[in-house]
Amino acid sequence: MSTRKRILSGIQPSGTIHIGNYFGAVENWVRLMDTYDCFFTIVDLHAITVTYDPALLPQRVWDAALDNMAAGLDPARCTIFIQSHVPEHTELCWLLNCVTPLGELGRMTQFKEKSERERENVTAGLLNYPILQAADILIYKADAVPVGEDQAQHLEFSREVARRFNNRFGDYFPEPATLIGRGARIMGLDGDTKMSKSMDNFIGVTEAPEAIWEKLRPAKTDEARKRRTDPGEPDRCNIFSYHKLVTPDDGIRDIAAGCRGATIGCIDCKKIFHANLMRVLDPIRERRQDLAAHPELVREALDEGARRARKVARETLDGAKKLMGLL
Repeated sequence: MSTRKRILSGIQPSGTIHIGNYFGAVENWVRLMDTYDCFFTIVDLHAITVTYDPALLPQRVWDAALDNMAAGLDPARCTIFIQSHVPEHTELCWLLNCVTPLGELGRMTQFKEKSERERENVTAGLLNYPILQAADILIYKADAVPVGEDQAQHLEFSREVARRFNNRFGDYFPEPATLIGRGARIMGLDGDTKMSKSMDNFIGVTEAPEAIWEKLRPAKTDEARKRRTDPGEPDRCNIFSYHKLVTPDDGIRDIAAGCRGATIGCIDCKKIFHANLMRVLDPIRERRQDLAAHPELVREALDEGARRARKVARETLDGAKKLMGLL
């Protein structure tokens, strides 16, 4: 039996992952596989809490599996599975529903924002989204959860759910700690909002190098540099923040000095970043193509992941039901 601490994180099936996803989350997950017992789930049940196209969902789930495996989630070193393939998640969600005050759900920031956008389709599923997320985490008794800054409130909610259950039925669920990767918040190409596919301000991890350059070329930089000869301030430049993700320290120092001294132009800066980024993304794109050519291996990995996950989840669920007087 593994003595490693356990982590759980969810993967949204929302199309190709972008560099914000990769450097903000996936890169960190890959590192954590060496030190933690890692469970990663593609959260298709969360995806149906808002309006969606059922004809597109299977492909999005499949793309999420391909992209994340290509980016480094190795089924031999972690458990990766589809959320709906482990029904214990939803069974525990119901048990946690019965110990969670309704008022707390209505105060969740994500619910308020999404219900404002989806006024005609505010479902009970959207309201209960945080409880399902808590069930995802608690059913594996995760010691920690790697999250972005925008998920901090939901993780705190999961800790409160665990605390409330433990106070009522006995000490059972650990309160998961927060793990935030180095790229906690990566801005989009507009430099004003977080990188997002819905805002069309992203760089896809598996996009062709030429397509990435076409996005980078007009991307926002330091507005003080209207001409190449104008000095700039790197810390005001969104592209310089990207360099910190892929460029070696000595290269970052050279770029900062060149920007301040106007000896390097913004296009030159973008070309250097593009070259360094491709050194990271080229192997991912190649692995993705190889996985897509062997779909049976991906299906086998997801099926085996679900089997491993169900074994752990069933044991946790049975223990929770016993404490609640249900067995």
